[in-house]
Amino acid sequence: MNEKALESAYRAHFPVFRVHPDLIYLDHAATSQKPLSVVEAIQNQMVSENGSPHRGAHQLSVKSTEIYEGGRQQVMAFIGGLDPREIVFTKNTTESLNLIAYSYGMTFLKPKDEIAILISSHHSNIVPWQVVSQKTGAKLVYLLVDQEGKLPETELKKINERTQIVTFPWVSNGIGTKLEPRQLIKKAHEMGAIAIIDAAQVAGHERINVIELDADFLAFSGHKMFAPQGIGVLYGKYELLDKMPPFLTGGDMIEYVTCFETTYEAVPKRFEAGTQNVSGVKGLVAAIDFIEQIGLDAIKTHEHKLTQYMMMRLKELSFITIYGPETLNDRGALVVFNVEGIHPHDVASILDDHGIAIRAGHHCTQPLMQHLGLTATCRASYSIYNSERDVDDLVKALYKVRQVFGYDD
Repeated sequence: MNEKALESAYRAHFPVFRVHPDLIYLDHAATSQKPLSVVEAIQNQMVSENGSPHRGAHQLSVKSTEIYEGGRQQVMAFIGGLDPREIVFTKNTTESLNLIAYSYGMTFLKPKDEIAILISSHHSNIVPWQVVSQKTGAKLVYLLVDQEGKLPETELKKINERTQIVTFPWVSNGIGTKLEPRQLIKKAHEMGAIAIIDAAQVAGHERINVIELDADFLAFSGHKMFAPQGIGVLYGKYELLDKMPPFLTGGDMIEYVTCFETTYEAVPKRFEAGTQNVSGVKGLVAAIDFIEQIGLDAIKTHEHKLTQYMMMRLKELSFITIYGPETLNDRGALVVFNVEGIHPHDVASILDDHGIAIRAGHHCTQPLMQHLGLTATCRASYSIYNSERDVDDLVKALYKVRQVFGYDD
């Protein structure tokens, strides 16, 4: 199959493009579009398999439990884990990171301890640690990146014997830079600290193996990898999860309750209070099946080619400034840029008039923006449903954006 036929075959999986045939969707990093197989799996679960997991003896409850716990097994295999007890279902990456901060951080950090945070982190990996710092007396230490979003080796010296936590994004959603996680994990472990990976921009783009990484915690969202919104994953080493108190309390996470005392379920149920998102798990499993069907290598190759092509085309425009690394291997599946003389929100609004969806703003990375001397940027992110023609249409539309503001390029 030639490249154009392959791109057409990929796009055909996504019903949104039947409803909006002219849509050019370049906002995958915010949330992905959903393949038909995922939509149908969720519909089937809601229509014929809907029951409350873990709580009933009737067949729908049993089936719901099977879907939920079977999903845990499949997610574990997808990220190279070995123990399904190390998979905790959450709403999204944000909840996963908050769970670590409030359950692990609040319990084990003390004054003069240090939390090392990469400054290119998403707010969901900064704000919870600010709260933990304020309540425990632990100190926040920022690992600073260069203008390309890369981490200079000298910054690793900030990770020392006082460091208890090192937390960072594998790929920054704010600038697109991909780090080598093993370098930070190794340094953290040498100092006796734990390492936390925000993998929201990696899951579904390339293979993750938590055992090879030796990650202590790793978090990602289903909705950025073709699954529905409202389902996320926290991976944590069992020995760490097992000593952490519950994050939320209520039904289904208890062992026994009296009027004045409660004992809690074992990991991972201890962290999954209330009726869980079974349809979300069903959709996540369907998304994993879809990804495996296409092949992570094929997805990575397609996105790499699009990155190369987008960088080449945008560099042809004298009024465009591109941020992030020059080397393609140091980039995730997104390109961040600005249009000279025009605010990113205006750029995004005019592009939307031409059927092109991008993200504009600070991308929930304001400390990074401040560090780089920026207030806002445009972000184009993509997946297998995008093509070089989408990039060409973006470039044409960017000329029209300039024309609206009176520029004659």
